[in-house]
Amino acid sequence: MKVVFKNVLCTTDLSDFSNMSVYYGAALARVFEATLHLCHVIDLPIVSVHGEAFTYPPDYAQTLKEDALRQMDMLMTPLQVKWTPHVEMGAIAHTVSDLVGSTQADLVVSASHGRSGLKRLLLGSVTEQLLRSIRCPFLVVTAPEKRDDDLAEKKITRDTVENFGLKKILVGSDFSQDSANAVTYGFSLAQDFQSELHLVHVVEPFAYSDALMPDPMTAEVQTDLNALLTGRLESLVPAEARNWCEVKTSCLAGMPYEELVKYAVLHAVDLIILGIRGRGLVETLLLGSTTDRVIRRVSCPVLAVGPATDAKR
Repeated sequence: MKVVFKNVLCTTDLSDFSNMSVYYGAALARVFEATLHLCHVIDLPIVSVHGEAFTYPPDYAQTLKEDALRQMDMLMTPLQVKWTPHVEMGAIAHTVSDLVGSTQADLVVSASHGRSGLKRLLLGSVTEQLLRSIRCPFLVVTAPEKRDDDLAEKKITRDTVENFGLKKILVGSDFSQDSANAVTYGFSLAQDFQSELHLVHVVEPFAYSDALMPDPMTAEVQTDLNALLTGRLESLVPAEARNWCEVKTSCLAGMPYEELVKYAVLHAVDLIILGIRGRGLVETLLLGSTTDRVIRRVSCPVLAVGPATDAKR
């Protein structure tokens, strides 16, 4: 089934890093002739003085809004993409979730700082909150210092947006319905961008040991299992797909997030697409676990696709 994006909601704090999401949002809006809803949320901290909350003067908040609109206009006008500005005040995750509904967004694009360890625990993760709350596909753009190309240093211009492409797309599959939805997005985007598509399944030994193989697994059983799963991956490829893209199937073994990250680096993947709320591979991709780990480790964007009932085509 063909995936079509009509409304793309893109968040930015107007920093150079965050504007990387604008690059992807504007490029995808151009390709799909969609409306780009550019969102900036002003989240003013609550200050308490002698036990009483301090309220910012209305003029101050209005000045911040006007300045944000001015910066957004300077950023977007040269790109010649149909866009609408949204400058709101409030908690970021909650505000963006509300905008998903009001704009009828088919896709949300946001940049992640990729924090890890104690820093992440102390500061929290807006990306993770959005993954938990929004009801449409979510494209997370990774931090520029993790990239091995020159995108981090590119200026967002009409030329860079018009020359946007996805040469290689990686889709993780565990054969569940939710995973199938990610596969649908993968093949649709591969057709739009004439991409090479990598369809990958990760064998988690504990998930297969009881039902399919003795313990420990013999080389013969490993070979048979790989052949079986590779055949299942091949069955997911639409008959006509090989007419317009090169498809590569791979069966890996280990922890899903580790294997997906290594595969993405080894094959210089431009986009990873993962389903959520499934079983096996996808179950371990539940929010705050493997999906979060992949996002914090890879140098390419990650598209998280929810169940079919949440997806808009």
